[in-house]
Amino acid sequence: MTQSVVVQVGQCGNQVGCRFWDLALREHAHVNKKGVYDEALSSFFRNVDLRNDGGSCGVGGKIENLKARAVLVDMEEGVVNEILQGPLREVFDSTQFLTDVSGSGNNWAVGHMTYGSAYREQIVDKLRKTAEHCDCLQCFFLIHSMGGGTGSGLGTRVLSMLEEEFPEVCRIVTSIYPSAEDDVITSPYNSILAMKELTEHADCVLPIENQALVHIVNKIKHMSHCGKPGSVIKTDTTVMSGQGGLSRAEKPFDTMNNIVANLLLNITSSARFEGSLNMDLNEIAMNLVPFPRMHYLVPSLTPLYTLADVSVPPRRLDQMFSDAFSKDHQLIRADPKHSLYLACALMVRGNVQVSDLRRNIER
Repeated sequence: MTQSVVVQVGQCGNQVGCRFWDLALREHAHVNKKGVYDEALSSFFRNVDLRNDGGSCGVGGKIENLKARAVLVDMEEGVVNEILQGPLREVFDSTQFLTDVSGSGNNWAVGHMTYGSAYREQIVDKLRKTAEHCDCLQCFFLIHSMGGGTGSGLGTRVLSMLEEEFPEVCRIVTSIYPSAEDDVITSPYNSILAMKELTEHADCVLPIENQALVHIVNKIKHMSHCGKPGSVIKTDTTVMSGQGGLSRAEKPFDTMNNIVANLLLNITSSARFEGSLNMDLNEIAMNLVPFPRMHYLVPSLTPLYTLADVSVPPRRLDQMFSDAFSKDHQLIRADPKHSLYLACALMVRGNVQVSDLRRNIER
């Protein structure tokens, strides 16, 4: 089994990351009833025995203290302090955090040049320490926003550090793009400057647009209110709500962030759990990137909510395949049907027959 490290930069990156860790723990708790530290858990968590001076426990033993394989960076303390005081505080320790007090003032250059140079050594040190805890490090997931100063500026600086320090390890970046109604006046400039860095240094970028997330959240709410028979929506699903798990009352952006967290959980599920047709994370970049700089993938998610019944009838499965190509289900608002698909990957989770897949791919 391989391990991955999540690097969260800036306010948005840390808020999405917080939802990711919450949902990942819930997903593993749902599957892992015996409390054993198995290979699936080891991909994103290490098992630490605090009595043994913080040494790691091997796979197969009892879960002692789970620590996320993560590095959290932000140039103001607010969000990180919330995480430290919140229900997820046990999952991180102080060596994984790096904060400042003044913030980057929504300025790409301050994040990239000023803080990037000032904190370079410390960031690299934290990345190395996290990587040393992995037996077989396969991938770095960087989560950041394109509109703010820390996310765009320092986030892309961290990306170039990853390329320098770990050239062999795959770098998959989840970038949250600002919407047209963004309240940060400098966000278009920050986004353009960050795009250049993403094109140079990332292996794969999953661009996600704020406006598309708002649209999807509204669509889910509409579905849950006028519930059609046969599409029962649990109100406490991983997409709909932050409650019922490790979180307190839901924050305004939690539902939007849950969608991004779900995307990451689904992409990594085959690296974590066993399955008949599992794929490797490296295969995403290998099969979907035709030329090194053309690595921006359009992410799409279906169903947008968790269905109450687990076994999916063929009719609904066919609908899900059609939805995957509909622009309403994409996390970035574009219409690729007017252009050309150079490559396309369909990842299916759950109990689905290969015959159903073949039929749909031909269709």
